[in-house]
Amino acid sequence: MDEIEVEVSVADGLAAPVDPARIEAAVRHVLRAEGVREGEISVALMDDDAIHQLNREWLDHDYVTDVISFNLNEPGEPPLGDVYLGAAQAARQAAELGADPAEELLRLAVHGTLHVLGWDHPEGAERADSDMFRRQEALLRDFLAEGAR
Repeated sequence: MDEIEVEVSVADGLAAPVDPARIEAAVRHVLRAEGVREGEISVALMDDDAIHQLNREWLDHDYVTDVISFNLNEPGEPPLGDVYLGAAQAARQAAELGADPAEELLRLAVHGTLHVLGWDHPEGAERADSDMFRRQEALLRDFLAEGAR
């Protein structure tokens, strides 16, 4: 039996383009696909001000970002982590890419979950060609295809 806890919260007054239950399902999909049977992940959808503050305080980056994740478990322990999604930034990125805002938030939830599980990627131009990004897109495609069934 799986002992996975996933909690999704949406900041007060924030209109999320995707049902939080769908984000939870995407995180669970990643965990299952990665062989995780026990763990705890929280996902918080935030506005620009909140994620900017978090980014500045914890990562020393003074800008609004799309996703921040923190892996809180010790090596050898089940995954424990927090994923923060910048909902407005995700919507802006989706518009720039001609993508669906709901799909972009799901992509970021997958991305943050992979970081919690220890995946990483290079910065710069190599980022989109990394193993992590390929895994992210494959997991997202599988999840979206499951939802269409």
